[in-house]
Amino acid sequence: MADDFPAAQPEPDITLLLQTVRNGGAGAEQQLVEAVYAELRRLAASNLRGDRAGDTTGPTALVHEAWLRLGLPNAAFDDRRHFFGAAARAMRQALVDRHRQRNRQKRVHRVAVDAELDSLAASLPLPPIDLLALDEALTALELIDPRMVQIVQLRYFAGLSVEETANALAVSERTVKREWNVARAWLYQRLGRNADG
Repeated sequence: MADDFPAAQPEPDITLLLQTVRNGGAGAEQQLVEAVYAELRRLAASNLRGDRAGDTTGPTALVHEAWLRLGLPNAAFDDRRHFFGAAARAMRQALVDRHRQRNRQKRVHRVAVDAELDSLAASLPLPPIDLLALDEALTALELIDPRMVQIVQLRYFAGLSVEETANALAVSERTVKREWNVARAWLYQRLGRNADG
């Protein structure tokens, strides 16, 4: 007697799809999109949770922007881990660029409205998360320990758990926890020092 339920579809091999895209396989990019879209959208939603209220860009737009930044089909990704690491970095850069754009627009608006408002705005405290300062700190940390930056990108920007980060980087969960704690302490000290002048 045959089962009434269809057999579960096996998960597509992302590494194989990436190679097929790179080699120009017909329809491979669309298959890759279908295979990774849900996970990329979840990562984007996680990124946007900490973003400012009032920002109308949603997870779908962030995924699309990150996808364009990945440069497929010309980009060469070694495997799933490499691809999602690049996607997390692309989302980070997209958020930083959007933050810079918002700041530029605010500066233009302030100048146009009233010079007195400029001095008042300059005296106001910075928002809790200064993405530009964080990006500069991560760039500095990357010179010291690139893997710590990967961990921060995957944990903070991509919203992965310790276990997911360990799997993505092919290291132990213990290593992720240790380096995540060291990276957070280093960033806290660096960002605190920059805020103090």
